[in-house]
Amino acid sequence: MSDFLLTQIINYGAPILGIIVFIGAMGAPFPGTLIVIAVGAFAKQGLLAWHTTGLIALACVVLGDCLSYGMGFYARDTILHRFEKSDRWIKAEDTFNRWGGMAVVWTRFLITGIAVPVNLIAGSSGFSFRRFFLYDLLGEFIWIFGYGGLGYLFGAQWETVSNVLSNISGLTLGMVLLAIGVWLGVRRLKTIESNKTKVPGL
Repeated sequence: MSDFLLTQIINYGAPILGIIVFIGAMGAPFPGTLIVIAVGAFAKQGLLAWHTTGLIALACVVLGDCLSYGMGFYARDTILHRFEKSDRWIKAEDTFNRWGGMAVVWTRFLITGIAVPVNLIAGSSGFSFRRFFLYDLLGEFIWIFGYGGLGYLFGAQWETVSNVLSNISGLTLGMVLLAIGVWLGVRRLKTIESNKTKVPGL
């Protein structure tokens, strides 16, 4: 798939890249980072106009992120009805409103595998659209121009750069999931211990 998409970008230019990153931001399993790095290398070869291509890609990926945020936003009433404003949901909302900005930024370019779920959570948790947009724009700017810049800088070695970044991203995602698992496990143990102290005779 990657070779086909890259061929289309070479043949038809920035609009195809814009379509690819837009659909990817909506959840399609495209190798987005590889494509962005490759496009940087193509720009160095003179096959694409770097600034124009970068700006079109940035606008399209941010638009895709905003639409997936909107899906979460319009599902909010259903989610609230399902959880009936439970204490856990309220705590989750508070936590995301406090730290969600960093989650949005980091999942744009480093932990991209959970970018779409973060968009949906941001929309459904009451995280303001203005804050989401600004953090999203920052993260996607780093992704497009930072990773594309690496492709431009390393030129013919762009595939090696892509492999290294993919490994870093996968490792980071694994560490995040492990940390979440440990955190949930600790909370579960604390809840069990708390319940034991409430039961007479234990």
